[in-house]
Amino acid sequence: MNATQEKLKEQVQQALVAAFGADLAGVDPILVPASNPKFGDYQANVALSLSKKLGKQPRAIAGAIALKLDVSEICEPPEIAGPGFINLKLKTAYLEAQLNAIQADPRLGVPAAKTPKREIVDFSSPNIAKEMHVGHLRSTIIGDSIARILEFQGHDVLRLNHVGDWGTQFGMLITYLREVYPEALTTANALDIGDLVSFYRKAKLRFDTDEAFQETARQEVVRLQAGAEDTLHAWKLLCEQSRQEFQVIYELLDIKLTERGESFYNPLLSGVVEDLEKSGLLVENQGAKCVFLEGFTNREGEPLPLIVQKSDGGYNYATTDLASLRYRIQQDQAKRIIYVTDAGQGNHFAQFMQVARKAGWIPDDVELVHVPFGLVLGEDGKKFKTRSGDTVRLRDLLDEAVSRAHADLKTRLQKEERQETEEFINEVARVVGISAVKYADLSQNRTSNYIFSYDKMLDLKGNTAPYMLYVYARIHGISRKGDINFKELGNNAVLLQHETELALAKYLLQLDEVISSVEQDLLPNRLCEYLFELSQKFNQFYDRCPILQAEEPQRTSRLVLCDLTARTLKLGLSLLGIQVLERM
Repeated sequence: MNATQEKLKEQVQQALVAAFGADLAGVDPILVPASNPKFGDYQANVALSLSKKLGKQPRAIAGAIALKLDVSEICEPPEIAGPGFINLKLKTAYLEAQLNAIQADPRLGVPAAKTPKREIVDFSSPNIAKEMHVGHLRSTIIGDSIARILEFQGHDVLRLNHVGDWGTQFGMLITYLREVYPEALTTANALDIGDLVSFYRKAKLRFDTDEAFQETARQEVVRLQAGAEDTLHAWKLLCEQSRQEFQVIYELLDIKLTERGESFYNPLLSGVVEDLEKSGLLVENQGAKCVFLEGFTNREGEPLPLIVQKSDGGYNYATTDLASLRYRIQQDQAKRIIYVTDAGQGNHFAQFMQVARKAGWIPDDVELVHVPFGLVLGEDGKKFKTRSGDTVRLRDLLDEAVSRAHADLKTRLQKEERQETEEFINEVARVVGISAVKYADLSQNRTSNYIFSYDKMLDLKGNTAPYMLYVYARIHGISRKGDINFKELGNNAVLLQHETELALAKYLLQLDEVISSVEQDLLPNRLCEYLFELSQKFNQFYDRCPILQAEEPQRTSRLVLCDLTARTLKLGLSLLGIQVLERM
């Protein structure tokens, strides 16, 4: 339908020139989906904006454009409504032809990007020696969905996991483990991740309260940076142990990532400072090397500096981010770099990006995008925590969702007096539980906070993953009941007669518009809204139109509509990172 809208837009532009002259060539016809379906499918609102320029009433302008407008292949004759809207209603024959055309297309009529680009999506980014928690949920899920959509559109996507694997925390942890558990620094997997996290907390406490320990830890960082063999070996063991635990979660969530931690950029940091110095941007302030920023001030109203080298010669996150940005542009050849982090880091991204622009490191054809997201809240409206007040471990959150989906399914099977294997129950529970968590997150506008509720996200009714999975399973139930193989339907003609068939058909043909918009604005909730609305329209069609009992050729036509709906749901959900089930 994106192509349909473009065709209609061109026709209205031509009619505008034919009616009022070449001076209006290139004027936007303001063609948008109709605000109310009863008035048609699209409306051109350009007449209202031209009234003053042409010195005519909008309705008269609209009438003149309509007289010159030839859309007979696509639409019914144009109608003028209200003060000067040009309403366009798609012909049933045109919709049928469009559906017939996409039946054999695995992309369901969604064109790939005309100019594919090298794009980087930076997401997830946990810290070594810490467990992934609820705070990593949104970055991981949103980043994965954005990457999937860009990949589907044909872009060359590099999915990067910018892991926190360098710096002071390793000096603290290694120093502490040398005292209390030296075996962990020489032997792989001597500790489990929970113990490692516990030791990290104790090391942090010592670091904050014991000056001698603090100095020893700093020296350990120096040894690490200098490549001391024993310290480097210990660091590699700790990183690998955390990496194994992260991988368990990534496999559970079906997430693919290329890890490139902060340590990767360590050799490049001095070059960042040298080049900023050469460009004349660096200012020494209280022993630290800084770049002063425009539009950022402290509480006293003074310009705020971005520190790129501390007074002790050390570097910080900003230095690493500048080094990684240069590497991604120069070595990875990225044309769009997307950072998926919480909204609280907005200033940090604005600041280091401003420095990079001032230094002339960002070519005109490279786009930098910070994709911010809000917090995950508990049902009390506060930050989502455990009952004891601790941050919720991501592994526990996912396990709980699967466990609840398992219990819900068992209850439903008892009510329906259905017998299923334990293998079936476990697989359905896993898919439903993980999908419910993903969809509950992605269906929110990412810039907003949202309340995490297992009961709501696992509900079979409403805008949830289980609701859509159920619609998909229902369609496959039709094929089982009628002994129909959708793949063997061939390229059969679709005939649209009932109003619910028409509504469903129009919605099936909007998939390209939705994916195109998400590709640009990086808001996966728009795809969620589309899939939910599509599921509702299918259920209305299913309730009002006999399918297996219908006479031919209507029966086959309706089966094709079922197949196209199932394939659209499967494709759309896969772009959200959600699996489907043929039986629930």
